[in-house]
Amino acid sequence: MPIDTSAAFVRTSEIPPSPPPPSETGLVKWLRENLFSSVGSAILTIVSLIAIYFILSLAIPWLFNGVWNASSLSECREAMEGKVGACFAVLTERWNQLLYGFQYPASEYWRPNLALILLFFAAAPVLFFDLPRKLLIITAVYPFVAFWLIWGGTFLGPLIAFLGLAAAYFVFERVGKQNFALGFIGAIAAAFAIWIVGGGLIPDSASDNAMLKAVPSRDLGGFMLNMMLGATCVSLSIPIGILLALGRQSHMPLVRFVCVIFIEFIRGVPLITLLFVANVMLAYFFPPESTVDLFIRVVIMITVFSAAYIAEVVRGGLAALPRGQYEAADSLGLDYPQAMRLIILPQALKISIPGIVNVAVGLFKDTTLVSVISMFDLVGMIRGPILASTEWNGVYWELLGFAAALFFVVCYGISQYSQWLERRLATDHR
Repeated sequence: MPIDTSAAFVRTSEIPPSPPPPSETGLVKWLRENLFSSVGSAILTIVSLIAIYFILSLAIPWLFNGVWNASSLSECREAMEGKVGACFAVLTERWNQLLYGFQYPASEYWRPNLALILLFFAAAPVLFFDLPRKLLIITAVYPFVAFWLIWGGTFLGPLIAFLGLAAAYFVFERVGKQNFALGFIGAIAAAFAIWIVGGGLIPDSASDNAMLKAVPSRDLGGFMLNMMLGATCVSLSIPIGILLALGRQSHMPLVRFVCVIFIEFIRGVPLITLLFVANVMLAYFFPPESTVDLFIRVVIMITVFSAAYIAEVVRGGLAALPRGQYEAADSLGLDYPQAMRLIILPQALKISIPGIVNVAVGLFKDTTLVSVISMFDLVGMIRGPILASTEWNGVYWELLGFAAALFFVVCYGISQYSQWLERRLATDHR
């Protein structure tokens, strides 16, 4: 067939792509797709913008007309000269009580500050598992160092406690590989032996010549108390909750029965009731000669409360795993501890991350309930000594807004870390 050569021009390359229309790029496209994609979306966007404008028109003058230097509410009102504004002077005047309570020695504020800084270094090897595992020694030592920094007194008490736990870990590592139950019982016996013997060797005059001034628990307060309760109870409740979840699924009837009764009872009782029990009744469960600190009693109750909820979250993660994972562990010849540690729990905990974080955030916010048993945390300080004073009686929004901002920063940080961890552990490529 002859070739047609009458064409005047034949393109030898592709035509370059034309730029998209203005409505399909940049800000216009984003607005059209996200805010004005339909009639209903456009109406909601306009209503939301009006609401935001109304809120900002009231909040911005209140914030920018605020007074930061005054010694009372009446001085704030005089300085504002009839304008609408916030009395932020209560924050600058009472910042130390809001953060540390009204009885913690001002000259010792560096101690809880240092404990907070060390907390980030101690938590890093646990939160970011790409770091060298040798750094976990910092995590193991930190609770005892923080206890000594905040409470002061002799360092022999925290040292004895650390040696007892170290002995328990050593015994469990040596014996638990052959017999889990025997290793567990031996670890508890070794820890108590060192604690009892070492506690008896500490002289009564050790606190008098201590490097750090002893501070009783009743002097703790402010946001420092919320941070201490939150960090301590979350750290303890997660491993206890995992053990309760495993116990609830155990094939041993007695273990399963005890775990079920414990979880269902604790989940059926309000936390505020448990706090009253910690304040009034829990001391009767200890030996008569022992004086268990109220802080420790509150930690016990909040820990068992959150551990019961975490146990149900982890149980959901265990139930979500297919039966084939358990069968794969059996086919590899792994015993129960090895199968749980290497195959089952890593997958179940990855599924349970959102639920565990939800419980942790709720637990941290619930630490404000200790104000009902006369522990002056951040909310207790606001409701008690600050608002009860004649100088600041009537200041509410500034104090409660400051408390909300502090809790939001911590809870938002926990939430963002959990989302990062979920992305980091994502292996399904969805």
